[in-house]
Amino acid sequence: MKIYTKTGDKGTTALFGGTRVPKHHIRIESYGTVDELNSHIGLIRDQDINLHYKELLIHIQDRLFTVGAILATDPDKNILKNGKERLNIPKISSENIELLEKEIDVMNDALPPMTHFVLPGGHQTVSFCHIARCVCRRAERLATALNDISPIDSHTLIYLNRLSDYLFVLARKLSFDLKANEIKWIPEKH
Repeated sequence: MKIYTKTGDKGTTALFGGTRVPKHHIRIESYGTVDELNSHIGLIRDQDINLHYKELLIHIQDRLFTVGAILATDPDKNILKNGKERLNIPKISSENIELLEKEIDVMNDALPPMTHFVLPGGHQTVSFCHIARCVCRRAERLATALNDISPIDSHTLIYLNRLSDYLFVLARKLSFDLKANEIKWIPEKH
């Protein structure tokens, strides 16, 4: 398989199904941002963290490939002539969302209550989580904008929302585990 095809040299790319769109199309921005998020999660996974977190992050990366495939599929070409779906892979499910919620709850129960916003940072691994959280929020914003134009399965949007929550709580839990200083944001007084 050749890496370069030269088909995108004029600023267009093909969606799953063959439809060509500009490379700046919101659908491309959406799944491109999910791909960026997946890379940031790989960076977190490469850190010296608990094996459970690493395994869950691999699962999340798998699910993000599914999200990307969903976003990269032309909705007009989602159903093949034989009546089957073009994407013959497990979609994002309520179980995927519930897994993130369960993990959030378990981590949150082990943390001191939050009384203020916290400044991102304190440890490199924690910072990677905050960057991933921000990229996830951008992916969610783009996906919801795309949803206004071309509806997306609601589980996909919910998953991105819950994932950003998971990444925030993971950042806090890693701060706790690594004994990093979690700095509260206290607005300056006039």
